[in-house]
Amino acid sequence: MVSTDRLLAFTAMSLLMIVIPGPSVLFVIGRALAHGRRSAVATVLGNVIGTYALVVAVSLGIGALVERSATVFLTVKLAGAAYLIHLGVQAFRHRKAGAPQPGDPQPVATRGAPRTIGEGVVVGVTNPKSLVFFAAVLPQFVNHSAGQVPTQMLLLGLVPVGISLITDTLWGLGAAAARGWFARSPRRLSLMGGAGGFAMIGLGLTVAATGRTD
Repeated sequence: MVSTDRLLAFTAMSLLMIVIPGPSVLFVIGRALAHGRRSAVATVLGNVIGTYALVVAVSLGIGALVERSATVFLTVKLAGAAYLIHLGVQAFRHRKAGAPQPGDPQPVATRGAPRTIGEGVVVGVTNPKSLVFFAAVLPQFVNHSAGQVPTQMLLLGLVPVGISLITDTLWGLGAAAARGWFARSPRRLSLMGGAGGFAMIGLGLTVAATGRTD
């Protein structure tokens, strides 16, 4: 259904988009620094689910409506920015929660995976970079004469989602490895958690300030 040349072209375009770190990558890094490897991996999973939800929305025509409407686009963008800032504030407030304390019988419990995945989904769905890419670029690689346009979009959408799953996981694991060194000292780990929180807050502010082309 999807020709090989279109698939290869869209794959190349997806790589170009993903190579430049966007909100999802920076969010994963922030979560890895603030909460560790498991949180980073769960965040990646949530992000790709949210990202593919955008593909589904575009295939149903909803994405084009959001991309064309300045008001709707601004609402989605600001909602995502506010959520990132909220998560960053929470990470900073609880930056000492993951640090081992003297007398602890066992490591402090990590964040629940379902909650972390859900937070990643929200960030993925409200990612303006992905929203514009899927609404403006994805339809250009569909063969309208072949029919079943929504199905073609759903198949093509698996390409950037699969690439993101791999690359974002590597980013998260790399950041988590750096956090592991800081974990040897409660004070250093607290500083690292605070840095992750500030990174998410800064990301939220950046997303809020970006224009329609981001």
